[in-house]
Amino acid sequence: MTLAILSALPEEQSGLLACLQHPEQVTRAGRTFTRGTLHGQPVVLALSGMGKVAAATTATALIERFGAARIVFTGVAGGVGEGVQVGDVVVAQDYVQHDMDATPLCARWQVPGYSAVRLPCDTTLTAMLSGAVSAYLQSAGGHFDSELLAQPPRLHQGLVASGDQFVSCAQAAGALRADLLAAGHDVLAVEMEGAAVAQVCVDYGVPFAAVRAISDRADDDAHVDFHRFIQSVASRYADHIVRGLLRVL
Repeated sequence: MTLAILSALPEEQSGLLACLQHPEQVTRAGRTFTRGTLHGQPVVLALSGMGKVAAATTATALIERFGAARIVFTGVAGGVGEGVQVGDVVVAQDYVQHDMDATPLCARWQVPGYSAVRLPCDTTLTAMLSGAVSAYLQSAGGHFDSELLAQPPRLHQGLVASGDQFVSCAQAAGALRADLLAAGHDVLAVEMEGAAVAQVCVDYGVPFAAVRAISDRADDDAHVDFHRFIQSVASRYADHIVRGLLRVL
């Protein structure tokens, strides 16, 4: 079964692309998809670009054109949950679209036509992905870039929010989290693609899981260089975590 590995930015999967064996590039829907093998397993790597529509288009192509049997999204996100710090890793258990509001047709944040506010990730694939994250963080033994990370990274599992909005100020991040929390949705991180991919995978019945390295706290304080973080931290995370996942699939 082909595993699709999806990211928004090239740097987020550059290490995986470099290790891909027998690579074959195919252009579809204005995007480049690269097929090959990793650890002897068939995979296809793809870059969605930023935003929910771009992510949904790419996920649909992965399923329809490349026969992806499972999709894993790897990338970065802004941390908004209690105790979620720069350098930590969040594995999504489910997703919510924080900019969806079709009231009074249905509850706020609920996508019309779906039974609940949250869009679930696949429990089995998510458990394997979490295991791969834990194994990597333990095996690294604290050998992380101390210039970028103030403390050893930790794994968090739970709800992630997506929207077509770059949440980059403390006021917006606080309001987003407070509104969702008041309705019983404790969000750990925010990004711009995952919920759309989750929705597509629910529609097609394709298992989906997502892992995000926390690059910032979704506020005004940029404590680390974003591009350096992606290249030095997030890319390395993705490389090791996906390799670990492939070993147990």
